[in-house]
Amino acid sequence: MGDRADASADGSLLRLENLDTDIRPPAISLSRTIEAIGEDSANSYLPFQGAVGLRVAAAAHVGRAAGRSYEPTTECVVTAGGLNGVLNTLLAVVEPGDEVVIVDPIYAGLINRIRLAGGVPRFVPLEATSIGWRLDPERLAAAVTDRTAAVLMMSPAMPTGSVLGRAHWVALARALDRSRAWLIYDAAMERIRFDDAEHVHPARVPGLAHRTITVGAASKELRMIGWRIGWVVGPAEIVHDVNLVGLSNVVCPVGIAQEAVAAALTAPTADADMARATSIWKRRRDLILQELDGYAVIPPDGGWSMLIDVTALDLSADTAVNRLFTRGRIAATPMTGWGPAGERYVRFVFANEPIERLGDLRTRVDAAWVR
Repeated sequence: MGDRADASADGSLLRLENLDTDIRPPAISLSRTIEAIGEDSANSYLPFQGAVGLRVAAAAHVGRAAGRSYEPTTECVVTAGGLNGVLNTLLAVVEPGDEVVIVDPIYAGLINRIRLAGGVPRFVPLEATSIGWRLDPERLAAAVTDRTAAVLMMSPAMPTGSVLGRAHWVALARALDRSRAWLIYDAAMERIRFDDAEHVHPARVPGLAHRTITVGAASKELRMIGWRIGWVVGPAEIVHDVNLVGLSNVVCPVGIAQEAVAAALTAPTADADMARATSIWKRRRDLILQELDGYAVIPPDGGWSMLIDVTALDLSADTAVNRLFTRGRIAATPMTGWGPAGERYVRFVFANEPIERLGDLRTRVDAAWVR
């Protein structure tokens, strides 16, 4: 759909299909990147684990959320983006035929990385309600069996914007206490929250700190998509293995990008920058929910995207997005392949179009789906 939208060269087309954002990265990251271009140390494979300055910054960043300290040289490794970190971690903990617990619907890239690592996705369904997505903590815990190698949770999750709370982590702690499985926490969007609920990193919950592997990234919260920088933080024994996988996979992250990400994570204005960006995304989310009142839109509690159930319109997801494109001039994405329930939904990304361009959204959607 992105290729189709690019090929149309139509400036009036609403780009709601891809997880880009028009909000610029922190200013300090831009200037630090330009400086790094002229630095010999940035033009190197070394260190394979990532620049020490970035490992210090990433370990401290995760540690603040987790309520504990991580040793940056043994409990943190830098990766070429968050998904590289997810894949490396899965390759380190999953043996062929092992199960990985994951919610449904969920990002197809997570599902496919589980399969690429030889794992078998075990889906736990999210419940779509008029006020958001809900997940039964006990049902989540019950999915953990003796075949489980990992529980892979993202909060807020893509594409739903669903979030997990203390009750989910407590239930998982109880289930994992009798299991060999790791908890892989995809924290790429953890601070992009629109709800007032308690924000709980799983490593803060008794029984989870020693088995939680946090995978983070600069792409979403810092809006540094093109820099391709992520990190894996967790117990030293498993981070050691994740690093070994990385040596045989991507080898090392982008050199000229690493200190820029470290600067963005540690800047005195970092929290204010995060709050400003989140407030912009929330206003866009709220406007789209208002514009699409009456359609089966499930409100997201965080993240950059939302899902619309098109089954009541007697449309398949593929047909729905084709009509949006041809009749409404909206580029959107069908969720086919994004978990067993995904084929019911169309995704709108609200991170890349400003409020000023969303005012006629209802007219466009009605033209596509009603007439």
